[in-house]
This record gives sequence, C-alpha cells and structure tokens, in this order.
Amino acid sequence: KTCGENLRNQDVLNEDRISDLPEALLMQILSSLATKNVIATSVLSKGWRSLWKKVPSIKFDSWYHKTEPHRFSEIVYKSLLSYNSPVLDSFYLVDICVSEVSDDITIWIGIAFARHVRKLVLKLLLDEKYYGNLIRFPSVFCNCNNTLDTLEISKLFLLDFPSRVGLKSLKKLHLSYVNFRDDESVCNLLCGCASLEDLVVQRRGSYDGVITFTIAVPSLQRLTIVDTFRGTCRGGYVINAPSLKYLNIKGVGLLSFWLHRTHRTESYGFCLIENAPELVEAKITGFTDINLHNENIFVSLTSAKRLSFDFSPFKVQFKVLTDGITFYQLVSLELNTSKSEWSKLLARMLDSSPKLQILKLVNIAYLYHDNKVSTFPLAGDWEQRPKCVPECLLFHLETLMWTGYIWDRKDDREVATYILKNARHLKKATFYTEPIQLEYFQTLEEKHEMLNELASVVRASSSCHLVFESSN
Repeated sequence: KTCGENLRNQDVLNEDRISDLPEALLMQILSSLATKNVIATSVLSKGWRSLWKKVPSIKFDSWYHKTEPHRFSEIVYKSLLSYNSPVLDSFYLVDICVSEVSDDITIWIGIAFARHVRKLVLKLLLDEKYYGNLIRFPSVFCNCNNTLDTLEISKLFLLDFPSRVGLKSLKKLHLSYVNFRDDESVCNLLCGCASLEDLVVQRRGSYDGVITFTIAVPSLQRLTIVDTFRGTCRGGYVINAPSLKYLNIKGVGLLSFWLHRTHRTESYGFCLIENAPELVEAKITGFTDINLHNENIFVSLTSAKRLSFDFSPFKVQFKVLTDGITFYQLVSLELNTSKSEWSKLLARMLDSSPKLQILKLVNIAYLYHDNKVSTFPLAGDWEQRPKCVPECLLFHLETLMWTGYIWDRKDDREVATYILKNARHLKKATFYTEPIQLEYFQTLEEKHEMLNELASVVRASSSCHLVFESSN
C-alpha cells in the first residue's frame, strides 16, 4: 500500500500541468523569455515541438550569442524564418557585438518588416573585432509601413533617408547616438511619422552630418533631448510640436537658446517653439551655462503646470528674463540652488507665477555629496527679492521642500526666512540638511543654533509644519 501511494505521489509530481494551460496564456509566458529559453522548450514534449514558432516575440541578447558564438547567426535566421504568426510583436537585438551581426543584420531587419513587426529594438556593441563602417539602416522598409509601433536604435547605425518615410503607425521612436547623414534625413524621418507621440534623442552635438536637428511633428506629445556635447560648434535644434505636453532637455555644454528659425548662430543651441499651448511639464537640466539670445526661452513655457530648471542664469539679461511673461498655470517649480545667482531666478519666477503651490529647491551638489561644487554665496542681503510680496505667497503656496539646505549660507537663510514670513497658506516646509560628524561638536552646535533660529521665525501661516531632516 505504501509503495502504491508513493508511485501515485510521484505521478502527481511528474504531471505536466503547464501543457494544460490555454495557448494564449502560454504565449504570454513565453513572450517574456529570451528566444534561447523559448526554443529550449521544444524538447519538453511532442506538443511543445512547434509551439515556440508561434511566440510573437523574438529576443536575442549578449548572453545568448556569447554562449553560442558560431551558431548565433544561424539561430536568428531560423527563428525569423520559422515564425508562422501573421504579426511579429517584437524583435530585439540587445547588446550584441557588431562583429557578430554586421553581415546579416540588414537582412534580419528586412525579414522582421516582412513579418509585420510592431516593435523593433536594435542595440549593438562595438568590439575589437570590427573594423567596418557604420551599418546603414535599410530605409527602403520604411517607405510604406502600417504596423511598426515602436522603433529603438542605438549606436553604430547610419540613418540615411533621401525621401520622406511612411511609418504611419509609429508612436514611439528612441534614437540613441545614431548618426544621420544630413539635416534632410532627420526631416524625412520625423516628418514621415504622422502618429509619433514619444521621441527620445540622445546625441553628442553635430558630430554626424546634422547641423540643424529639426523636430517638426504635429502629433508629438513627449520629447526628450539628451545632448552630451561639451564645447561650442555649429548647429542646434529646431522644435515645432504644437501638441507637446512633456519636454525634457538635458545637456552639459555651452548652449544658446533660439526661438525662431531666423538669425542662425555659429554657436551650438536649441530652437524652442514660441507657443506650446498643450505643455504640461518641462525640465531643462544639466547645463553648465546658458546664453539666451534675441527671444526668451520662457515664452515657450508659459502654459506649463510643472517646471524644473537646472542652469546658471548668471549671463542672462534679467530685464527681459520674465518681464511681461506670466506663468498662469504653473503650480510646481523646481530650481537648482547650487548654480550662480539662482536666487535671482527664483525671485523672478515667484513674481511671475501667481498660482504656484509647490516649490522645490534642490542643491545638486548635496544630492551627489560633491564637496567640490561651489555654492556661490551672495555678497549681502537677498537684494533680488521681489519688491512686493508675490501673489503666489499670499494666496497659493502650500509646500516648500528644500533639499540640500546650506544652513550656514546667508542667501539660503535669507530666502527661507522670506518665504516663511510671507507665505500665508504654507502647510509644510521641509529642509534637508547635510549631516555633520559628531566629532565636529562645535560645528554641530552652530548648525542646531541656526536651525533653531530659522524655526523661531514668525510664520505668516499659523498652520505651517516645519520639518528638518538630517542624519544627525
């Protein structure tokens, strides 16, 4: 009896329950796996022999081809040609060494398009075995396509589009350090994406053949530009996107902002649209310096509800910085307090943002624990403070969050005191300060004394909750 029970229990353990699952659920499970693992399921049983061919996703990564270096190309061909569903949901080649695929990749892309691919992700790695040229992306497959929804291309590709593409269904396009042949190729690609909503561009200035990177897409809702170029050169960006809702620009070089197509400059810069009525959020961060020429970048951002700035306004002519400009819809503002004359920009923004509810001040040097970054103290009182108490402080500001509050920096104390004394509806003010080691007892006492002094300020809002956060 005991032996019989053990046999029955063993049968239960060996029972194939996965095969009884609905095929749609099996496809969903297998689609989340790398193709190597999907193909391996064909040995499970007779019923699984051809099941992998129906999986609507083909994914290859570096781990796969390193384990099968000589058969990699053969397996990719087999996967693409054996696929027998009407639509290929996705085709991934991620972190693949270019020397392994340079001879075949354009053919694979062609097969994927023939299989009506919806998502195409190509991320190649340069290795010491490759001495060839950039891989030319086969533009012929983009002339008339109704299925491709997402396209992500990174590095080592040359994009040459002599005529306008026809990617009618493309909604998401990510271009990471690819090379365009010329300005026209950029226009022909982007203007041929009638449904594009999300665009991410990562570049290193005009190292490729592009002088002016023109983004003219009426349907575009999200735009991210990351430019890691340092120095000065010709060219820049022209942005014309009337449906834009989210704008994120990151850079580290010396940049000039232009709002119109006229008056080209030899310096490197951006050209932002003059009017963005649908804009909800804009982040302009990571710049070491900015020069504003002719027109004002802030005109482009007046409809935004959330703004985040990280740049030094030192060289900006503040007579025209925000004069005549009002951010009627702005409810959340974030500024970097580690840049020179940040408090001048803050004063202008408070004056120009009557409905501001949330103010976030962030010392980036504090976040990265970078003691080498200077903090630019003011020489004297906060002379740039608003002449009259801004409307937002009188009626709307509810939250102040200051990350990296420098307790012994005079302009930090001046700004904090001014806001506490004048913000009538402030509910919570939180100050995150840098920790001090216990062995520096005298400095620790000084810190506590200054924070207590700030806490004793008579606040305009009797319900304001003051919070100090630190490791001490």
